[in-house]
Amino acid sequence: MKTTLMVCSGDPEVIWNAFRMGNLMLEQMDDVTMFLNGPAVEYAALASERFPLAELAKVFTLSEGVLLA
Repeated sequence: MKTTLMVCSGDPEVIWNAFRMGNLMLEQMDDVTMFLNGPAVEYAALASERFPLAELAKVFTLSEGVLLA
C-alpha cells in the first residue's frame, strides 16, 4: 500500500508520532512518503531527549521512506 503522511505541526510530540507511525508502516512493507510542511520542517531543531526526532527521521529514510520538506 502507498501512503503519504502530511505533518504541519510544530509540536515535537505530533512529529514524533508521525515518524513512529511511518516507521511502523515501513516495517509492514508499505511504501511511505512523509511531507513536512510549515513548522514541521524544523523537526531537527525541535528534537529533545524525550522526542529524538533526528534519530527517527534517520531510521525512516534508511528504511526507504521518502521524506519531503
